[in-house]
Amino acid sequence: MLWTSLNQSPFYRVLRGMSILQRIRAQSTRWAGRLAVIGVLMVNAGCASLVSSAASKFADNLSAAVLNQNDPEIVRDGAPAYLLLLDSLLEGSPEDPALLAAAASLYATYGTVFAADPDRAARLTDRARTYSTKAMCVSYRASCEWDGMLFEDYAQTLDGLSEKHADVVFSHGLASLAYIRAHSSDYAAIALLPYSEALFERYMDINDGSDDGVVHTYLGILNTLIPPALGGKPDKGQEHFLRAIELSGGTDLSAKVEYANGYARLLYERDLHDRLLTEVLAADADVPGVTLLNVLAQRQAKILLESADDYF
Repeated sequence: MLWTSLNQSPFYRVLRGMSILQRIRAQSTRWAGRLAVIGVLMVNAGCASLVSSAASKFADNLSAAVLNQNDPEIVRDGAPAYLLLLDSLLEGSPEDPALLAAAASLYATYGTVFAADPDRAARLTDRARTYSTKAMCVSYRASCEWDGMLFEDYAQTLDGLSEKHADVVFSHGLASLAYIRAHSSDYAAIALLPYSEALFERYMDINDGSDDGVVHTYLGILNTLIPPALGGKPDKGQEHFLRAIELSGGTDLSAKVEYANGYARLLYERDLHDRLLTEVLAADADVPGVTLLNVLAQRQAKILLESADDYF
């Protein structure tokens, strides 16, 4: 989501995706690994192993610091430096799938979480999807033909994805979701919904399970972006939101906010909406690994509650 709501709403997940900053968290484990890759690329080959170890430790510490930060503005103001860093590294290594995936994730996250201007969000998420599409193509040749492919044919190509493709698959799914949200008035973007859903479902098959809660939130969003009359599947979305909440033990407040914003508002269930958001505001946001996400979720919950009378 953006700072305000779905067709402007904040994208907590996408941390979950600078997790490479929000939905940072969904990427927190990947953020550390990718920063380590960046560190290695910046040093002499002769001392690469030594610096790799230092870079990895730095990356781990940076990731933890970002996710445990309770002031989102600090993260927002610092992230553009990493966007430029990744762009500069890609100038020298334009075919590196790890760098492409990292750039895609960070642009997707920043564009959905921190870009308040819709036009800017559209530009940033467009770049994110361009990077992720290239990362997929470099890593998995069959994906080079995905653009314009019929869904039935696309679904068949997903069987060839394996555990080694997990990182780029996650990045492409995240970038696609960010792109769809930022271009929700574009029917061509909405047509990508079933493709993104199928990709995330395949991701859960090839991943180690550590990101399942995050992915269930993403799938909940994808199924509630549009009303049932236009092909939305709110009941399925609700199942995913409930599973995401269960997997986090209720500590990831963004899942409840997305549930309220995506499902309860879509079906005009005021009681559910207010109950979820009240629970979010009453919860302790200071939870290791999700503090930033929770602070952002509470801000969004406050906005949604304050606008509830007008909405319902």
